[in-house]
Amino acid sequence: MLTLLVPFADDFQLFNLFRYLTFRSGGAVLTALLICFLLGPRVIAWLKQKQREGQPIREDGPQSHLLTKKGTPTMGGVLILLSLAVSTLLWADLTNPYVWVILFVTIGYGAIGFGDDYLKLTRRSHKGLSSRGKLAVQIVIAVAATAWIMDIAPPEMDRHLAVPFFKDLLINLSWFFLPFAAFVMVGASNAVNLTDGLDGLAIVPVMIVASCFALIAYLVGNTVFSNYLQIHYVAGTGELAVFCGALVGASLGFLWFNAPPAMVFMGDTGSLSCGGALGGIAVVTKHELVLVIIGGLFVLETVSVMIQVLSFKATGRRVFRMAPLHHHFEQKGWAEPTIVIRFWIIAFVLALIGLSTLKLR
Repeated sequence: MLTLLVPFADDFQLFNLFRYLTFRSGGAVLTALLICFLLGPRVIAWLKQKQREGQPIREDGPQSHLLTKKGTPTMGGVLILLSLAVSTLLWADLTNPYVWVILFVTIGYGAIGFGDDYLKLTRRSHKGLSSRGKLAVQIVIAVAATAWIMDIAPPEMDRHLAVPFFKDLLINLSWFFLPFAAFVMVGASNAVNLTDGLDGLAIVPVMIVASCFALIAYLVGNTVFSNYLQIHYVAGTGELAVFCGALVGASLGFLWFNAPPAMVFMGDTGSLSCGGALGGIAVVTKHELVLVIIGGLFVLETVSVMIQVLSFKATGRRVFRMAPLHHHFEQKGWAEPTIVIRFWIIAFVLALIGLSTLKLR
């Protein structure tokens, strides 16, 4: 759309709007949302037809899920990916290489999740791809994306880590930047995947983090605002605000069908792709450490699993009644909507704290 309409801007004033990132980001939000609303019922009906028994429910999870979640189809992440990709391709500047890098990570991780979900359904088991195999492919995609980003980025930024609260501090990681950035993408992807355990729990924090990084991408890619805020300028990253806008719209549209009680689950197709996308954007915009704060809810969920595993292996005792953290509160008797809404509040507060790093320098 951008390529087709911008050349008419000199003759038709209305088309001049398509030159503005803010307008195109808003357009991406609405387009992705509309696609979700239009295709959602059809996609869900198709998934139900193909998955007559719905997503296999883990027997070692909360017992209530065996009743409340039974029969709900999964792989709803297909709807997210479709609306996200179409909206991005319509509204983003496709000559910008950063757009293609993030699309590569998103679709690549979505394909891994799709394969995992498909095997779970065909085997009628919660076991899909092997953990090692899935992780290996994630790492390969992340390393390839990082090498691509390093090639695109300006020399003064291609291997550097920016530290929040310090305006001039850039740490040259040299070639260690490659495994570090890959870890950010893989870690973010799996963190969102672990959080996706209750209706609507993961998709709203994804939407919140994507909104924050839409602003960050816009500011980092703008010389005036980056100089004013004393954050590191990275040319071309502003275009990722359009991608983030599309992700916000897709997430909002998916929430319509995923709100409790969920009509569809996103599955690994959605959670792995959304997490990978957020990790990739954090690497491109040099805000990897800020992602840890803004996406702090995902970090808490992941850390709860790590603590549980380490404690049980070391002492034979569990710290939490069940991990990830949201299941611990389920076991304590909290109602599912209570857990979900309170976790949304935590995600919102952490996002505000993370955004404050843009000014506190």
